[in-house]
Amino acid sequence: MMSVDAATVRRIAHLARIAVSEGEVPHLQGELNAMLAFVEQLSEVNVEGVEPMTSVTPMQMKKRQDVVDDGEIADDIVANAPATEGHFFLVPKVVE
Repeated sequence: MMSVDAATVRRIAHLARIAVSEGEVPHLQGELNAMLAFVEQLSEVNVEGVEPMTSVTPMQMKKRQDVVDDGEIADDIVANAPATEGHFFLVPKVVE
């Protein structure tokens, strides 16, 4: 079983940009180790043949056709732009 030591807790806190006092380290160490133990326990479950679910109740995900179009509102999108060409925004050149 993988376990997290105090140095790893401090490193995780640093990477997550979370201020953790020395007094909080032992508690967080226990919490992280409990999470890792739970994940390890989940890996023991046989999920072969089990389809991923979107919900606990059977349902189909709403899908739309994967087609490329301009949304039919290109003129509306650029209507308030200070400068346009066709359906494109014109901006000042900033890179030579």
